[in-house]
Amino acid sequence: MDKRENLALQVTKEIVVKFVETGRISPGNFSEHFGPIYEEVLRVLRRGEAAAGDDAGKGGRDDG
Repeated sequence: MDKRENLALQVTKEIVVKFVETGRISPGNFSEHFGPIYEEVLRVLRRGEAAAGDDAGKGGRDDG
């Protein structure tokens, strides 16, 4: 498991725990929600990483 996947797993766990605490997710429907939440978190992390890579080649911020 790479660093990005590990971070996605940790973030997903925190999100799911909050949903369980608020009653939106129960142990009975946990498996329905964990996978999709993990995939979305991982997708966002990858998109953010790609955007950071695009910005890295620009030589810094251009504040206009």
